[in-house]
Amino acid sequence: MEQVPNQNRADRSQRPLPRHVGIIMDGNGRWAQRRGLPRSAGHKEGAKNFKRIAKYCNRIGIQYLTVYAFSTENWKRPALEIKALMLLFKQYLKEALDEFEEENIQIRFLGDTSVFSSDLQELIRQTQEAAKKQTGMVLNIAMNYGGRAELVSAVKAICAKVTSGELEQNEIDEATISQYLDTAGQPDPDLIIRPSGEYRTSNFLLWQSAYAEYLFMDILWPDFTPENLEEALDAYAHRNRRFGGVTPV
Repeated sequence: MEQVPNQNRADRSQRPLPRHVGIIMDGNGRWAQRRGLPRSAGHKEGAKNFKRIAKYCNRIGIQYLTVYAFSTENWKRPALEIKALMLLFKQYLKEALDEFEEENIQIRFLGDTSVFSSDLQELIRQTQEAAKKQTGMVLNIAMNYGGRAELVSAVKAICAKVTSGELEQNEIDEATISQYLDTAGQPDPDLIIRPSGEYRTSNFLLWQSAYAEYLFMDILWPDFTPENLEEALDAYAHRNRRFGGVTPV
């Protein structure tokens, strides 16, 4: 991880927090393999850590958190691993209905969830319905999500509006496209964190991350702690965000 100036906990209360944090939860399989365990054991530990970090983000004042749980490309993995992941999703969504309700966390889903089993889709529906009563942090769970697929879907929806006469071609701008994305109505991510030591965006929030600050960390997701998150937030606080402009001299 990049070096940042020393910053004690008292200083942290004064630093600027990102409104929206994205996390690519990577490294579960390698975490398990290094311990001689099946990859499914790594996913189980990663799922536990997801809840721990989500609750922590809510408590420190992060307004939006988007986690990459299952990509459109993850279907290429072995059938047994996918089966184990689907069982984990069901288990943790059932638990989330209670735990995240107590934490006042609003759960939303990004991606095409229509491909999942009927019982998992019902859990997703129940979770989103329960979220309507919550007022705290918005937690986006990206499942069967891919940034390119999201953009294709948005383009199709916009084309349909133009064809029907509800939208003029010359009215299409960046704001129009944003309105048709899965994150419509939410601010773009300020900070995206990828643990695991990999240096790729992996098709995550391609449109939304145009000006996000990226931080790649050499730690596997199940080992990622709240203190690692704090270190990432420290690094973010020292970034000079210009959004294409220049810093005044």
